[in-house]
Amino acid sequence: MLLRPRQKIFVERSLSALNTRRNTLGVAPTAAGKTIMLSAVAGEVVRGTEAKACVLAHRDELTDQNRTKFGRVNPGVTTSVVDANAKSWDGQVTFAMAPTLSRASNLVDMPALDLLVIDEAHHAVADSYRRIIDHTLQRNPSAKIFGVTATPNRGDKQGLREVFDNVADQIRIAELIASGHLVPPRTFVIDVGVQDALKKVRRVAADFDMGEVDAIMNKSPVTDAVIANWKEKAAGRQTVVFCSTVDHARNVADAFKAAGVSAALVHGEMGDADRKATLAAYDKGEIQVIANVAVLTEGWDHPPTSCVVLLRPSSYKSTMIQMVGRGLRTVNAEEYPGVIKTDCVILDFGTSSLIHGSLEQDVDLDGRQATGEAPTKCCPSCEAEVPAAVMECPLCGHVWESERDAGDPEALGHFVMTEIDLLARSSFAWVDINGDGSVMMAAGFTAWAGVFHEDGRCYAVGGARNKPSALLGVGESIVCLAAADDWLNNNETDESAHKTKAWLRQPPTERQFAFLPPTCRMDYSLTRYQASAMLSLKFNLAAIRARISEAKGARFAVAA
Repeated sequence: MLLRPRQKIFVERSLSALNTRRNTLGVAPTAAGKTIMLSAVAGEVVRGTEAKACVLAHRDELTDQNRTKFGRVNPGVTTSVVDANAKSWDGQVTFAMAPTLSRASNLVDMPALDLLVIDEAHHAVADSYRRIIDHTLQRNPSAKIFGVTATPNRGDKQGLREVFDNVADQIRIAELIASGHLVPPRTFVIDVGVQDALKKVRRVAADFDMGEVDAIMNKSPVTDAVIANWKEKAAGRQTVVFCSTVDHARNVADAFKAAGVSAALVHGEMGDADRKATLAAYDKGEIQVIANVAVLTEGWDHPPTSCVVLLRPSSYKSTMIQMVGRGLRTVNAEEYPGVIKTDCVILDFGTSSLIHGSLEQDVDLDGRQATGEAPTKCCPSCEAEVPAAVMECPLCGHVWESERDAGDPEALGHFVMTEIDLLARSSFAWVDINGDGSVMMAAGFTAWAGVFHEDGRCYAVGGARNKPSALLGVGESIVCLAAADDWLNNNETDESAHKTKAWLRQPPTERQFAFLPPTCRMDYSLTRYQASAMLSLKFNLAAIRARISEAKGARFAVAA
């Protein structure tokens, strides 16, 4: 497996910080490949040594996911598990459930660690995590602590400074949108006559008083206006709605159903089986709108979701980002055939967007260098070393002055993006077969991928040795290019990512010429790699046509 170029930068910066500071925090949003990057960091630390590492997570599914992806990144490193069912430290890297490991009886058996990795590192200051961290440093004062999170600013405003004194790197949401790994949000702030009242809602310990919000928002005229606006701006899209209370969510779901829209409710008081059955029906497309109360904010993803409705304000930007993030994932064409997603509509009937502005949590998008060492500055409040582009300290919450007017509705949903040229940054050379961008091909030693523009749409198709050809993406060209490039990354290695190899620029071989059109012999600029890309297209053309025809024949649920 091969990391994306941006992931490699993240790993390099994280390793550099660990070597100089012995602890560091990396910030990476949805779709950045957080698990892949933390696996690469851990693998670099332990590979070829007798070092021991532990990767912490707070849920069973995350422990399993982390271990599986670690194995793909580091196939030669042994692993083991400490959770409710198993307690083995036999592997060089152990994947542990934090609630299980934090018990005194389990900590006793923990060996001296050289590296402790904390997934979802915003939990690192919780008592259970602190017991593990403290025990790690007691056993080995030289142990390195590495944390990764998408939301470093906790809702309770408790800083991470006591665990991390620097931020190695931060991947921006706008980077992932510009590179085709997330879809762009289209934000609408809609006042249905309640914004003035919402602005007066008092804040309690963790958030706005949701009882007061319910008294304002949970009214039939307000809900009817919400549904009318949804039908105007997002009808036909699978939608997740965030409500203030269970009663509010129930009434919203009932109102959608009364309006002829299939809808359902999930909340924390539901039984596990009922909640899973409801989410499964939504995943199959049997339900179009799903209302919830703080259940789907974190740890849940349904990529076809292309509308997020905010019927509650959020006093913390991290919560708003988590809610909106449920709709920003791109769609895997094989997993969800017939679904095209080019953006996500955000309907904010509260005040979150007005309070917090863009989805960038703490980075000025103009200040980040694309390569090399990230410039840093010192936080005046907690003295942490953080990237120079940060506008809000991820460790203590200190805010630097910004010229951006977060209250300007016209600016909402827009990003000052750095232009990211995916083709230039790819580890593989992409060949424009026809010279007009209609067919783009790239290949490694064992895999190939192509992006094809037909009838106003792009289709990404890929294949690999011992794997059938697959439809990788449908829709916008940048999303298809990203999906195709990821296919090559997943099926090739550093050795086969031969973009810069000198021999690729040599003339084609006689064997290649034997399969190419005779006119190619007269093209003296043709290179060996370009010939290889042309042959990948020729030999796989039937499979490519079949995958595109299947996609065209599907009933597309267009989310555009």
